[in-house]
Amino acid sequence: MAKDSRGRDVAPTLRRVVAIAPLHLTVLAGRRHLDRPVRWVAVSELEDPTPFLEGGELVLTTGMRLSGADAGPYIDRLVARGVAGFGFGVGLTHDRVPREFIDAAEAAGLPLVEVPRETPFIAIGKAVSELLAAEQYEELSRAFAAQGRLTRAALQRDGTAAVVDRLAKEVDGWVILFDQAGAVRRAADASAPAAGRADGRCSERVERAARSLEPELARFRRAQSPASLALSTPDEHVIVHPLGRKGFLAVGSERPFTPNGHTIVNAAGSLLTLTLEQGREQRTAAARVRSAALRLLLTGETEAAGEVLAALGERLPDPPYIVLACAAGDEKAGAAELEELAEALPCFTAPWEGMLLAIAPASAADDIAAIAARHGRVGLSAEGADLPTAVDQAKRALAAASPVARFADLAGQGLLSLLDPAAAASFAAAILAPLREYGRRTDLVESLRAYLACNGHWDAAAHRLGIHRHTLRYRMKRVSELLGRDLDDPGARAELWIALNV
Repeated sequence: MAKDSRGRDVAPTLRRVVAIAPLHLTVLAGRRHLDRPVRWVAVSELEDPTPFLEGGELVLTTGMRLSGADAGPYIDRLVARGVAGFGFGVGLTHDRVPREFIDAAEAAGLPLVEVPRETPFIAIGKAVSELLAAEQYEELSRAFAAQGRLTRAALQRDGTAAVVDRLAKEVDGWVILFDQAGAVRRAADASAPAAGRADGRCSERVERAARSLEPELARFRRAQSPASLALSTPDEHVIVHPLGRKGFLAVGSERPFTPNGHTIVNAAGSLLTLTLEQGREQRTAAARVRSAALRLLLTGETEAAGEVLAALGERLPDPPYIVLACAAGDEKAGAAELEELAEALPCFTAPWEGMLLAIAPASAADDIAAIAARHGRVGLSAEGADLPTAVDQAKRALAAASPVARFADLAGQGLLSLLDPAAAASFAAAILAPLREYGRRTDLVESLRAYLACNGHWDAAAHRLGIHRHTLRYRMKRVSELLGRDLDDPGARAELWIALNV
């Protein structure tokens, strides 16, 4: 049963068949139902041909085994089988179509045509076959034309969005482009073309579809090489098409997808993969340029940096600004996630030392931080600092972020909150290693902690430890020898205190 890309019949109507002049067909009944598609021609002289029919046929007979008394049951069986029409050949068994058949066909709403003696049944079969071939060729042409329109859409400035919008129209349904994490990048709904938005909230139907596809997308992400998936309900038919590492394409329609429909969806998927890859290359190149501009800014080459950014059509925000240091939430997909974040943030961004740095107007910093926090962790500098200082502050805040931290808030958490956790832990392990390795006398570490906490007061520290002050003096002498540090030196005490509290 031939269908077009939107699920409609690709078959000539009975009206087209009876309009072929050389066939000399005459409509005797059911004229109002001539728009039924004819999917084939079946010739039968059986009293009941329906076991050998599928529905949609134009049934031809000379009526050699039929009489007027058979008309009602015969027509009823044809109608129940869903045939497109009934052709009665005259000039052999019957000089004319029996009136009983005409009346029964009219009553049942079944088109009945008279086939003259000079028109061979095979001529009708050939004519219908040629029409079917022509319709199928036309449908293939329409599919090629649809691919052409999708290709032209891909060549537009925002090719990704244009392909998504065009595909929704071609399938007369909805389309959602998901990123690798399952977030909606673009959506379109043919029933609400004016409502398409980059955030995917173009219709309730699309939002509902996006939610329902979440389990399937999670399964896709776990698969090594996911294949396309087709889902069907009585009301909707959906195709989910993976786009490699670029994300997923979901397409839905009220009608089943035909082979030509699948071809159109596959073509759109290939175009989207290409446009996303090209866009990624362009974004990567632009990111390198922005990183170079940031390097110039940090070294004081403000004018040169401005020229570089102007070439990209970008500029830094006017003071006061705040620097945000962003880290990906998923380390495995870190680079890709930071690329998506750079695209999502409405401000200057540049990759920097495995992070993404953003320079945002102070008035918009909180909103931008909220967007960044959806992708991972983010640290914010204080307002009013010069750029090198702001970058350093943002990095320090990022080290304490869970998921957001502001440098201005770290001061109230003490000096230790300003230190990089990994660096501080390495420092503490190295400086205290001689004490931890000193035989079984692990009490040297806790003795040192009590001594420093009591600001070097022997009696108070000994009382806290529950030992004699002479025992504590011996231990501190041993600590000084093992560490090679003078415990009366304020600098040494400060370093040891930090190491004990990391």
